[in-house]
Amino acid sequence: MEGAKKEIPMIEKWLNQHHQLYTAATRHPFTLSIRDGSVELSAFKRWLGQDYIFVRAFVPFVASLLVKAWKESDDDSDIEVILGGVAALNDEISWFKREASKWSVSLSSIVPQKANLEYCRFLESLMSPQVEYTVAVTAFWAIETVYQESYAHCLADGSKTSEELKETCQRWGNDDFGRYCRSLQDIANRSLEKSPEDIISKAEAIVIRVLEYEVEFWNMSRGEN
Repeated sequence: MEGAKKEIPMIEKWLNQHHQLYTAATRHPFTLSIRDGSVELSAFKRWLGQDYIFVRAFVPFVASLLVKAWKESDDDSDIEVILGGVAALNDEISWFKREASKWSVSLSSIVPQKANLEYCRFLESLMSPQVEYTVAVTAFWAIETVYQESYAHCLADGSKTSEELKETCQRWGNDDFGRYCRSLQDIANRSLEKSPEDIISKAEAIVIRVLEYEVEFWNMSRGEN
């Protein structure tokens, strides 16, 4: 007698169902231009300044996620994984400052563009106590994974990424960050598995929205909106 088929985890299902949108976010022309060596430096500098603003808004979101994990998670190790993300963000902000200095980007004079403002407002909405931990941690996984997938591709076989941009790609494309994203995926899948249908639907809608925001952010970096 054959054993029961193993249930496909929720996130894997969503990645199949929303494959086109996921690909649009993780294989965007902006990051593909980094991979093939054709990126315009003005676009890269625009991304650098705008992403610095985004990361500063990302910090309080991740802090709020820690609080939700403390209150709602049934696994103490979740807090340790998320705390590792908070620690990495401190280093990330320092990295942005160094990179901005290297590329002569004045961070103090950067004005957030529309796509960035909307994404940051979305992050703030996820900080509400009314947003369940499962929904927020799934959003966190999606945000981190888009960068990991995008920049790992810039380092993969056949890439022509310039030496001066390899450090940027390595920041999110490295194997350790890949393992971290898989840990977040495991946490999200475990939480989703134990959630009622309405929470699962809400989390799926949030993943779709994250992917849409990521595409809009990359478009903005190219000067398209």
